[in-house]
Amino acid sequence: MRRFFPYGPLEMAHLKDRDPQLGVVIDRIGRIEREMQLDVFTALVHSIVSQQISNAAAATVWGRLSALLGVWTPERLAEVAQVELRACGPPPRKAEWLQHLSHQVRQGDLDLSALPALSDAAVVQTLSALPGIGVWTAEMLLIFALGRPDVVSRGDQAIQRGMRRLYGLETLNQTQFTHYRERYRPYGTVASFYLWALASGPSFCGRNGEQVSQSDFHAMKTTD
Repeated sequence: MRRFFPYGPLEMAHLKDRDPQLGVVIDRIGRIEREMQLDVFTALVHSIVSQQISNAAAATVWGRLSALLGVWTPERLAEVAQVELRACGPPPRKAEWLQHLSHQVRQGDLDLSALPALSDAAVVQTLSALPGIGVWTAEMLLIFALGRPDVVSRGDQAIQRGMRRLYGLETLNQTQFTHYRERYRPYGTVASFYLWALASGPSFCGRNGEQVSQSDFHAMKTTD
């Protein structure tokens, strides 16, 4: 069953009240649905596979790995030989990252079930300590696997581009980013959806009230 990030009129009205410029974008686009991947292990594996390659290439590698593994579990991934993983397309370094992650989870060194009880900062610290997972990937997992409501990624180039377009800026420094980011609290994640949409260009924006559905976060490019 497909699951989408939960938000509604309350969050949209709050953002429109706090930031009229963003409000114009919200009114023009309407509600944006973003699909979630609730299994954190699968989301982490997919993020590693998809890094720094095209969407088409990532889909090909993912399909081959899925056919090889059958089920996405730490136990199954840990038992597959490196040569079999590499035959599916990921380079040796990624194959090593994938198996390191699976061993960490299987051995209990990384307890994914504990992540929902951690703060956003603690989740980022925990996950970004793993090889192949940086801050950006951890922040995307906060949104799309854990459903956290207030994530605006400074390291996301599309977020930065959306802010520059929204506020008519040539550049965006840390002070400016923090200033605008504070406007969105406590619903920064929903603001991120509209900044991503704005970064995609005018052709993305639909008629007032039009519902827009985008692909999941794995289609985006990490800056990790």
